[in-house]
Amino acid sequence: MHVNATMPSSFPYSLCIAALKNLETLIEVAAQQYYGDDKRWNFIAVTEAMKVLFRLALFKNSGYKILLEGGETTNNERHLETSTSQHKANAFTKHGGHHASGFSGYLNGHNPWNLEGRALSALSRFGENAQMISPPAWSHRVQHQHAILNPPATIPERPTLSTILSEQGHRGALFITGEVLFITRPLIYVLLIRKYGSRSWTPWFLSLAVDLLGTSFLSYATSASASRKDQRLRLSDSEKDELRRRKMLWAFYLMRDPFFERYTRRKLEGAEKVLEPVPFVGFLTAKIVELIVGAQTRYTYMSAS
Repeated sequence: MHVNATMPSSFPYSLCIAALKNLETLIEVAAQQYYGDDKRWNFIAVTEAMKVLFRLALFKNSGYKILLEGGETTNNERHLETSTSQHKANAFTKHGGHHASGFSGYLNGHNPWNLEGRALSALSRFGENAQMISPPAWSHRVQHQHAILNPPATIPERPTLSTILSEQGHRGALFITGEVLFITRPLIYVLLIRKYGSRSWTPWFLSLAVDLLGTSFLSYATSASASRKDQRLRLSDSEKDELRRRKMLWAFYLMRDPFFERYTRRKLEGAEKVLEPVPFVGFLTAKIVELIVGAQTRYTYMSAS
């Protein structure tokens, strides 16, 4: 039975997300230059909102798969459950389809010069001529069985939100919620900075809480301790690497104000003073600290990717 599958949209979501990421620095610098430090957050918020919309659309269009590299890399991983059964069916049909060739090999294995060999060779030629004139009934049955065992290849339907929630239960709901939190976290952070300022602890703590909560939801939904009712959502190797990459991004919270100004910067300046008398090492440390402090503004609202 042929199943009509919904074809994935060809809209270049990943390309749009990558373009916005490359333009956000230019937008920030231009907004700060022409509108001031405070109003630049309005332009940053608009940029982050556009990225959120593209990522949510990509998340839905991909069948609710984990976004790789913030959506810049397309997640084309497919489940291989059906490949095993299809391989078995192909092996079965190939085995059945080679009966004639095996019989011919049996005939060819006999000596054609003795009486038995000449009789079998004549029988084989008679069968081949008869098959060329009109295909026998058993060949139609073989072809019919082959068509049943190997139906036309169809594109699998993309999972919808309702199917994930109905099949996976609360684990599916936590998976969707965790990925949505990861997608919207940068916008939430920028809006909080716009309201409370970059020196406030409120954006820092709430952004970290959203990150931790979203990762916890994803880890629980994909954990091996699945109950009998709800099946575990299996991740591909690239999706597991993506979850590890997101956890490594937590280190950027050390570079965000107010944590950076009150703790990280003091530690760096202290290390610079201690190593300053050491030849070459002190000079290298000073340059590294200078680069880190100069680039710190770029980590203030580090996005999801």
